[in-house]
Amino acid sequence: MERRAFLERSGAAGLALSLPGGLAASRPSAAVARQSAGYEPLGRVPIDNAAEAVVGDHGEIAYVAATTGFVTVDVSDPTEPTVLAEERDVEIDGSPLTNLLDLAVDGDRLVVAGPAESVSPINSGDQYLGVRCYDVSDPAAPVPTGAYETGYHVHNCYLEDELLFVPANTVDRNSLVILDVGGDEITQLGYWSLLDHEPGWGDIFWLARYLHDISVHDDIAYLPFWNAGTYLVDVSDPTDPSYVSHVRTTSLADQRRIDDPPEAVYGLPGNDHYAMVDDAGDLLAVGREAWATGGADPDRPGGIDLYDVSDPARPTHRGSIDPTRTTDESRRGGMWTTSHNFELRDGHLYSSWYRAGVKIHDVSDPTAPERVAWWRDPERTGFWTARVVDPGETFLASSTEAISNASLDGALYTFPIEAGEQADPPSIQAPEDWGDNDTEATGNGTDVDADRDSDGTGDAGDSIPGFTGIAGLVGGGVALEWLRRRENVQD
Repeated sequence: MERRAFLERSGAAGLALSLPGGLAASRPSAAVARQSAGYEPLGRVPIDNAAEAVVGDHGEIAYVAATTGFVTVDVSDPTEPTVLAEERDVEIDGSPLTNLLDLAVDGDRLVVAGPAESVSPINSGDQYLGVRCYDVSDPAAPVPTGAYETGYHVHNCYLEDELLFVPANTVDRNSLVILDVGGDEITQLGYWSLLDHEPGWGDIFWLARYLHDISVHDDIAYLPFWNAGTYLVDVSDPTDPSYVSHVRTTSLADQRRIDDPPEAVYGLPGNDHYAMVDDAGDLLAVGREAWATGGADPDRPGGIDLYDVSDPARPTHRGSIDPTRTTDESRRGGMWTTSHNFELRDGHLYSSWYRAGVKIHDVSDPTAPERVAWWRDPERTGFWTARVVDPGETFLASSTEAISNASLDGALYTFPIEAGEQADPPSIQAPEDWGDNDTEATGNGTDVDADRDSDGTGDAGDSIPGFTGIAGLVGGGVALEWLRRRENVQD
């Protein structure tokens, strides 16, 4: 299709905008330089149980993890995203592979991984723990091609060519594992362990040193180990990964002084949840998934920190993007505004903030990131991820139902890449003592009161970090009651 046609049909094309940091002058062809007086989604398609979404190599197909399987979506016309296939109730040798919250695609190979949560022996049943590969050369008819049983839960994965990177989190270990998925049999090539590198972290509650998401760029893996920080590891030899550097916002000594594991797991500082670099490999973004715990300062949702990693051995903090504020910032409150997943591309950060919506920031000057677009519908959506579909034109975001005490839609949305403000944004009610400072992005880590959305709902239990309130596994199958009325299970 003609990529400009949908912009004209949707009324998205607008006047040129002179963006902060000289973006319009330095990137005259960037679609973000267009401005919309009423920034809105281009399209939407419902997807039950939606979680992570990724985009195929050609920017025409999206793949969405959907708890018991995955869904393929044609996004070539972003005004009319269309479901092509639904692979539900995935089984391997008669055993279900459930609680699938993440997936990865490269070329014609797709990998789904799970279960996302740890499984107790009592509830494991005949459940399969591991990964499954698919041939998606025809995205309307995915074909299973192989599987690998890990023996441990797999929350996330990253695929690059024939290498699959998975986190191996157990109570006594937190490791990166590298698998070869290119042959007839999937095999393990190598691993790298936080506790081998820094044994002292073994004294810390295992969920507070959890390896959450993984990304890889130019033979460096970026590994967010929650409170232990984000580690840069050289994987040029996948049989023998080696340490390069790390960044963190807390210390092992400080973590040892925390005698309340929930506060350590859910509250700032720490909580390195998601990390990735830009296409040049020079700018690293680290998202922190955290909530107010009623503990010591800082006591608020987690945002995104920006680091110069042009020299990977010497990362330098350059700036931060603070979260949207709300009246009840606890995890139990249900009005989640913390950072979740995102993508860096062409000097811009495309980010999801659960019920605070999706945002575009100009980060061409990471010491002074500037928000250029924001859309939210907190009564209906809780965004899990943001991914570029067509550079300079469109990005997508998946909305999840899995937020405590909220009645939200599972869906995939498409958005224009342009500057703009929502024509009729949800009403905002802020606490009186927040003052008048509504600056959101701050350089050099300055902490300010940010965008001031508010809403609040009742109460719910806790579960483990990064799992968005999804209940545990019951009777060998995934507990889907969380999709009906969000009752969390205490881990």
